[in-house]
Amino acid sequence: MSAEPLAGLPPELADWPAWTPGEAQLADLELLTIGAFEPLQGFMAEADLAAMAERGTLADGTPWPIPVTLEVPEDVVPPGARHLVLQDQEGTPLAVLQIIEQLPIRGYSYGAPALSGWRLAGPVTALRGPEHGPFRRLRRQPAEVRAELAKTGEGPVLAAVTRGALHRRQIGQLRHLADQMKARLLLLPLVAGPADVVVRPDALVKAVLAATQSLPASTTVVPVPLPPRVGGPSVELRARAVVAAAYGATHLLIDPSDAPDVMLSGRPGNTRNGPLQLPGMPIPIISAGDWAYDPRSEVWRPLSLIEPGAERSELTHDELTDLLDRGEPLPAWYTPEAVAHELQLARPPREHRGLVIFFTGLSGSGKSTVARDLRDALTESGDRTVSLLDGDRARQLLSAGLTFSRADRDLNIVRIGYVAAEIARHGGIAICAPIAPYAAARQQVREMATAAGDFLLIHVATPLEVCEARDRKGLYAKARAGAISNFTGISDPYEEPRDADLELDTSALTRAEAVDAVLGLLVAGGWLASSGR
Repeated sequence: MSAEPLAGLPPELADWPAWTPGEAQLADLELLTIGAFEPLQGFMAEADLAAMAERGTLADGTPWPIPVTLEVPEDVVPPGARHLVLQDQEGTPLAVLQIIEQLPIRGYSYGAPALSGWRLAGPVTALRGPEHGPFRRLRRQPAEVRAELAKTGEGPVLAAVTRGALHRRQIGQLRHLADQMKARLLLLPLVAGPADVVVRPDALVKAVLAATQSLPASTTVVPVPLPPRVGGPSVELRARAVVAAAYGATHLLIDPSDAPDVMLSGRPGNTRNGPLQLPGMPIPIISAGDWAYDPRSEVWRPLSLIEPGAERSELTHDELTDLLDRGEPLPAWYTPEAVAHELQLARPPREHRGLVIFFTGLSGSGKSTVARDLRDALTESGDRTVSLLDGDRARQLLSAGLTFSRADRDLNIVRIGYVAAEIARHGGIAICAPIAPYAAARQQVREMATAAGDFLLIHVATPLEVCEARDRKGLYAKARAGAISNFTGISDPYEEPRDADLELDTSALTRAEAVDAVLGLLVAGGWLASSGR
């Protein structure tokens, strides 16, 4: 199947239902249409899923190890529809799904959690390829990469599939195994879903490219849109093997921390014992085993070659992020300077990093007052750009025309979150103060913000009776009288946060005390050098 555009769009396209999948489903769609999931020609039907679960094959007996399914909400497909147009987030048609099976789903499905809806199956036909952003020159199709590797000669191709940067340990293992196997190296950074430490896919690609400065010149880097798989480490490992094989790898290097212990128990997959062919894996896997840094020789090497007690382990995830958050240099024994540079650009110190401070609480809780005072305090004491997105002003400017239905309330919060995330992306501080009554919308804002910087949720937990007593606008009285519908706390619910970074009760705190509590959180977390108060 090709991702090349058709000569002309089918005339029936305008009459077929259309839907924009989420990021993970769009990524799976791309892998299907570029041939990375061959022999699949579309989303799997129930017979294929059952055969895979029972025998590790499709219904026709072809080996296949992972589910690739499409779940849609109930209202996406009208009764009797036989086609569904799958489009990108800008509404551009990418492919057409021919619906050969439509089954109801409740709760958990193969691809992802779903409250209710349909699981659709059938072949997909590409209408055009997706529009890639940064590093589109590297986003080549599997057949093209396989052909390029074939031109450079026969022999093994060792792949490393990663969501994180490659440091000196991984670089040493790759060099060692490539030399031992006489293999070419294929690096596949996974650019669907969050990257480890650096978060953004483009930052991950930069970090992996920086690592190639310490690897053979023939090393090939291809970003792959493989989203995280539901089902545990074994499903993730099989998915990585599938895409590695599709791009021409003959072997897959795995990190012991990424591999299920049960799959490797008793059979270390290092080169001394030979590659390990596991059930459901299209190519053999190799584990380099336990390595550590030898301070005496100043190299990374297998742990068995280092005098016991002299070894130095890698930095943990928390140790690495703590160094970056505090702006301290990364040790040269741990990572090359070029990789460290990319990590420091992608994750600057907290005092220079973009931040979204998101207040939530009932009307009259005091969140707007505290938010304004916080803005003033930060503006007076710091050199950061500070923007205030108050709930009422956002309603007037960003969300004019929206109602107070749940869908429109969520859309209002997402709009505020989008603007706030863009402020954070450019290193500013965005202070938001909407009611934001629903947890799902707050979580969506958190995800947007953490992709651009940091996020703090502050629950202004002033009791309802206090908020109602402060009602200077008379809104609560009107809601009690039925003159205002969908009023949070009276006729509409408020879902109290369970993930707040700070809780304030302005009936027990003065304005100054509430602001000082927020400033104290910023200082303790490293986002602010000192409160200046």
